[in-house]
Amino acid sequence: MNDLPNKARVVIIGGGVIGCSVAYHLAKLGWQDVVLLERKQLTSGTTWHAAGLIGQLRASSNMTKLARYSAELYHGLEGETGVSTGLRQCGSISVALTDERREELFRSAAMARAFGVPAEELTPAEVKQRYEHLNLDGVTGGIWLPTDGQADPANIALALAKGARQNGALIKERIKVTGMSKQGRRVTGVDWVSDDGEQQGHIEADMVVNCAGMWGREVGKMAGTNVPLHACEHFYIVTEAIPGLSQMPVLRVPDECAYYKEDAGKILLGAFEPNAKPWGMEGISERFEFDQLPEDFDHFEPILEAACERMPMLAEAGIHTFFNGPESFTPDDAYHLGQAPEMDNVWVAAGFNSIGIQSAGGAGMALAQWMDAGEKPFDLGDVDVSRMHPFQGNQHYLYERSKETLGLLYADHFPYRQKATARGVRRTPFHQQLLDQGAVMGETAGWERANWFADEGQKREYEYSWKRQNWFENSAAEHRAVRENVGMYDMSSFGKIRVEGPDAEPFLNYVCGANLSVPVGKIVYTQFLNAGGGIEADVTVTRLTETAYLVVTPSGTRLADQTWMMRNQGEFRVVLTDVTAGEGVLAVMGPRSRELLQKVSPNDFSNAVNPFGTAQEIELGMGLARVHRVTYVGELGWEIYVSSDMAGHVFETLSEAGQDMGLKLCGMHMMDSCRIEKGFRHFGHDITCEDHVIDAGLGFAVKTDKPDFIGRDAVLKRKETGPKTRMVQFKLTDPEPLLYHNEPLIRDGQIVGYISSGNYGHTLGAAIGMGYVPCEGESAADILGSTYEIDVMGTRVKAEASLKPMYDPKSERTKV
Repeated sequence: MNDLPNKARVVIIGGGVIGCSVAYHLAKLGWQDVVLLERKQLTSGTTWHAAGLIGQLRASSNMTKLARYSAELYHGLEGETGVSTGLRQCGSISVALTDERREELFRSAAMARAFGVPAEELTPAEVKQRYEHLNLDGVTGGIWLPTDGQADPANIALALAKGARQNGALIKERIKVTGMSKQGRRVTGVDWVSDDGEQQGHIEADMVVNCAGMWGREVGKMAGTNVPLHACEHFYIVTEAIPGLSQMPVLRVPDECAYYKEDAGKILLGAFEPNAKPWGMEGISERFEFDQLPEDFDHFEPILEAACERMPMLAEAGIHTFFNGPESFTPDDAYHLGQAPEMDNVWVAAGFNSIGIQSAGGAGMALAQWMDAGEKPFDLGDVDVSRMHPFQGNQHYLYERSKETLGLLYADHFPYRQKATARGVRRTPFHQQLLDQGAVMGETAGWERANWFADEGQKREYEYSWKRQNWFENSAAEHRAVRENVGMYDMSSFGKIRVEGPDAEPFLNYVCGANLSVPVGKIVYTQFLNAGGGIEADVTVTRLTETAYLVVTPSGTRLADQTWMMRNQGEFRVVLTDVTAGEGVLAVMGPRSRELLQKVSPNDFSNAVNPFGTAQEIELGMGLARVHRVTYVGELGWEIYVSSDMAGHVFETLSEAGQDMGLKLCGMHMMDSCRIEKGFRHFGHDITCEDHVIDAGLGFAVKTDKPDFIGRDAVLKRKETGPKTRMVQFKLTDPEPLLYHNEPLIRDGQIVGYISSGNYGHTLGAAIGMGYVPCEGESAADILGSTYEIDVMGTRVKAEASLKPMYDPKSERTKV
């Protein structure tokens, strides 16, 4: 035990598959003094009892890239380390029992082709050909992924651990981390004790990585960081040997919450039931090691009953093992990866939501590269731990949400699907007033937001579908109100960060691509860029005073955007403050928005006094407000910022004044359909940290005549060479199909990319999509001279392409 060092470059906490992967990849990058500490034995938490399914298709391009990397890594590990990973590329079949699930599966098969993963749509008869033991009752179709497979989870982790040791990493079992020493925003070291309590010590550390799995939240607290996750019970059975059963593809029947894999002539049947059982509310026993949880046959029985109908041979086979083991789940079913926002040298890789084996190789590679280079190797927004907001570490919240998230793995992944549990945590000042007017709420980063408004007598809930959902016409009416008259919607959830201090102007000029040396009252649209010219944030910045600015961000990225500014603060004398909850915000948009404001305020809203891109303090009703003349819907309009205490009064004043004008309350679905018609980019979909600002068509927002700002050299270089890809707006020529995102984009008959975001353009009369088209060395005319199609559920639909917004290309409507 005394061979533990006093110092390390990095201490990795947790010896499951992800901890071993991080150690392996850091060591492969040449890092010295890599130390991994495991409280018991390697794999003894959840890795050892994982099912070991290796699926390669995930919900986004980069997540798929990581899953594919995992499979390739595991394939080569045996030759490198001599430890067999048991990887078998037996393929997988997913089966639909409804028309809606069939559309989901067929859309995912199209998406797979866009991501370079082989996939084939199957008829029920073709499903039977590939999986003879399946009862086809109710089967509507399926998909075949030939490169999927299965592997031995524990041996994968042990192979990674051996590979890490071969490259110099130190891995120590039966060493528990008991605490951490901290100085400011850095952990300076970890305290440890041996399993027998005989020895203890301290390791100074330059960095710490939390790979503690279902202990991740508690280890996060030691480090002063927020790692929201909760353990749930996860059930499977293994049958007795079935005579004549040979290697079969992995089978998923998500409509029955079940997956099947053949292993050594037996069938393993696992479940992701819709109402899960959270576990470990009183903490996890100190003695926990390769532990199983008590059987709960009553809970599992409905899954087994359906499975015996679906796979008749199960009814004849005896049950060899009934297994119940804990696994950790996060609030949004995506794992946590990256640099903890609260500390500058603490990293996280935890909360893998039952996909840890297929994710660990890629996640370990991505995190190691991020730690080594000091910046993300590619967009990891789906899993970046900075997406989690502080309240999401609340234990009661995690308990309630975890009941749902386990089952969501196999639930229908309908577009616009809303979480049902742990709701109502964050409410805007207008929450009840919107509900009283028929609002149907969605949730983003805990904020309850009106997504659409129900008509009198209409059911106030979503009826999900891959086709037009029950709110489609409601949102269309809201869309028309904003385009033709006047609409009002709640934007209070958008993040608001106050940047204040004597260096506020030079600091923002360094962090932002645009020029922030502007008069008080000026609003600037800009991006935070990284060194490569990629987009880290997409924001507006309003100069409030000589020494204070307001940065407005998407609600989900407020913490990440504030953290980016803080990490680039250097010697600038500024204070960054989250003031999101301090003000309510109502957007009043449409051709008659000026008329409405003039009815409730004595102030002047003319172009002469309040031109586009400026803010002013006003009287409104009997209160005070600040109006920002900007738009995300492409119409004349203002965002009205009002202190939370006066928000109710302002809402009532505007509503009453708008009654005889036909003022319509609108929701977030309307905002998205309007913005995509106008070609406005959606951060996280259309623009990310790996999308160059020039390629994204946002070069107009970058002012390279400033002497120094992050990303300046990369912008100048790309302006010289020209874009490598171009963001293009597409409109389907058929008004019926719908676009969401990730549909394959076909140029002159070849797949060249995918749709980054999609919605229906009610004014343009068809589905609209945004997507990047590779174009190195090509002119705009070359791009527009091609023919384009978009693959919607396996059908290629012709699309018109435009580099300018199809709606109001000269932005004349916003400036009238």
